[in-house]
Amino acid sequence: MCIPIFLIMNRKGKISRKTKETSISVDLNIDGSGKYKIDTGIGFLNHMLEQLSKHSLIDLKVKAKGDTHIDLHHTTEDTGIAIGEALKKALKNYQGIRRYAHAMIPMDETLTRVAIDVSNRPYLIWKVKLKVERLGEMDTELFKEWFQAFSQSAGITLHMENIYGDNSHHIIESCFKALARSLRTALEIDPRNKKSVPSTKGSL
Repeated sequence: MCIPIFLIMNRKGKISRKTKETSISVDLNIDGSGKYKIDTGIGFLNHMLEQLSKHSLIDLKVKAKGDTHIDLHHTTEDTGIAIGEALKKALKNYQGIRRYAHAMIPMDETLTRVAIDVSNRPYLIWKVKLKVERLGEMDTELFKEWFQAFSQSAGITLHMENIYGDNSHHIIESCFKALARSLRTALEIDPRNKKSVPSTKGSL
C-alpha cells in the first residue's frame, strides 16, 4: 500500500521497554536535525549516542535506568534494542527510502568503514579490534553487543570494519559516526522512488 508523502515525512518512533533489568524510553524522529537528549547512566555510551544523533540528523531522546550496580551489559544491550525498535517503528513500511548506504570515516589516525542495508534482514559483521579492555567505565566488548542489538531490532544488515587505528576511543567513535552517516543516506527519501518500496518483492 502506498503511503501519502506527508505521512512518510512524519517518521517518528516512540518505545518504552521495561524488564527486570532495565527501564528504557526512546523517542526519535528520522527527519530531524540531530537534536539529542541522552541519559543512559553510562557516560561513554551517552557520548556515542550523541554522535549517532548529530551525524545522522535523527532527533533522539533516550532515558535509561538499569542494573548498573551489577555491570553495564544489560543497559548497553537493551539501549541498542530499544533504539532499533523505535527506528523500525518510525520507518513504517520502508516506502521511498534509498535502503543502501555506506560511509568511510576518519578520526585522526583511525579509519572505519560501514555498509548497511535497511532491509528487515538483520545481520552484523563485526571486524573491529580494540587494544584496551575498558573505555571510561565501559568494557569494550560491550560495543559489539550494542551494535548487534541495534541491527537485530532495527532489521538492518550492518557490516562494520575498522581498517586501521591505534586509539580505541577513536576507533569506537568512528564506528558510531560511520553508522550515523550511513543511516542518514539510507533513510533519506529517494526523489525518484518516493511511492514504492525499494525491493522487487514489493515489501521489506
